Amino acid sequence: MNKHPITLTINNQEYSITVAGHHTLLQVMRDQLDLTEVKYGCGRGECGACTVLVDDDNEKSGRKAIDACLALAATMDGKKLTTARGLGENGDLNAVQQAFVDESGIQCGFCTPGMVVKSTDLLEKNPKATEEEIRFGLEGNICRCTGYVKIVDSVKKAQKVMTKNKKKK
Repeated sequence: MNKHPITLTINNQEYSITVAGHHTLLQVMRDQLDLTEVKYGCGRGECGACTVLVDDDNEKSGRKAIDACLALAATMDGKKLTTARGLGENGDLNAVQQAFVDESGIQCGFCTPGMVVKSTDLLEKNPKATEEEIRFGLEGNICRCTGYVKIVDSVKKAQKVMTKNKKKK
């Protein structure tokens, strides 16, 4: 079995670990680093429960959402990653997280970390997204509890808060 030493920065904390060449980022985050906010859903990139943000200089926001179950951990060496836990600052929730609480976009909570991460990515790239663009942007993140109405309402509320906060600056 091939082993690879890698360094990951996750939620501003650096981890130097050795990973098996065939292990996914999801496996490493959950099993080796105990980052259980990254959920295992389908293991095939179809449900979005394992969505994380990875630094990417080619993206408008400097990072992009990926399914951690589809990325080999060894390919992430040197990357900066953000999970739902790392989105807020100084112990406060970010606008998307708070909107999910305020608008009851959280039901059982299983899909919530991936939804919040994907919604944050969506609004960073398209702060003026229409409802149709929000729905399209969240495709691939599955929720079995809410019917998506509360989730879309949450994203729209976060969008308003983020726009208002941007105008204040």
